[in-house]
Amino acid sequence: MKPIRSESVFSTPWFDVVAKTMRDGELPYYSLRMPDYTAVLALTAEGRVVAVRQYRPALETYTLELPSGLVDPGESPAGAARRELFEETGYRASELQLIGEMSTDVGRLSNRIWSYFACGVRKDEAAQPEAGIEAVTLSIEELREMLIGGQFNHALHVAILTLAAARNLIAIS
Repeated sequence: MKPIRSESVFSTPWFDVVAKTMRDGELPYYSLRMPDYTAVLALTAEGRVVAVRQYRPALETYTLELPSGLVDPGESPAGAARRELFEETGYRASELQLIGEMSTDVGRLSNRIWSYFACGVRKDEAAQPEAGIEAVTLSIEELREMLIGGQFNHALHVAILTLAAARNLIAIS
């Protein structure tokens, strides 16, 4: 079913609020249109997971999550994944493997998250991670404990770990 009317009613550099009228006489349905983004499940040569700790104003707390970010206009999701991994952590991936793409929130958001796996990433010692972001590495056991304890709780990133485990890329159970 296609809307009979669709218009952007509010815009920011990060998202548009879109009003979609599905049937005559009905109130519009509102959703957010935003760019796709990527996240990288990166393992060091020692088998440690590269993660980032950063303050998230929406939650008013620090979070622990996978390196991730928006896909810039004209950029491929894989290119964005490689760039974000380096910008946020200083690690470089020689190869990326697509884990999968997923809808972020089918009820309100129109974008997708592209998840990638990188094995044997190497730290560029001259690199400076983005301001406000702390790169950390975790053993698989530490990550598993943080998942169970709720310290690693970004739902989409938990979904990526689950999909990676289902594809036998990591064993977190």
